[in-house]
Amino acid sequence: MDCIFCKIVGKEIGAEIIFENDCAVAFLDIHPISLGHTVVLPKRHSENILGVPEDQVGGLFLSVKEVTGKLKKSLNPDGFNIGINQGKSAGQSIDHLHINIIPRWHNDGGGSIHTIVNNSPKESIEETAKKIRNAN
Repeated sequence: MDCIFCKIVGKEIGAEIIFENDCAVAFLDIHPISLGHTVVLPKRHSENILGVPEDQVGGLFLSVKEVTGKLKKSLNPDGFNIGINQGKSAGQSIDHLHINIIPRWHNDGGGSIHTIVNNSPKESIEETAKKIRNAN
């Protein structure tokens, strides 16, 4: 496989790894948008969250929690944005699930997750909820 994140997991490519356990690895982003910007990814290749085996989802998100705690303790930011870009239209640049943990400080010029898109739906939330509830 020619996945750069799989190569980091396999130690074929160097990275500033700050956390690792049986199911996940976390390293500093090479193009950080904030001090301590960290990427957490499952060791097993999954293109996106839908491909992660159910028995590994919990461990992955416990890893995100642990890394966030380490960042809070070491860098003392005022907050965090934690998110997944899933699919090219959402900004996913590498086809291996990765969770960004972005430390935030008051007046750092950034915004909330609600500022990444402004595409209000034409249908009511009731119509949308019905579609989602009826999906199999």
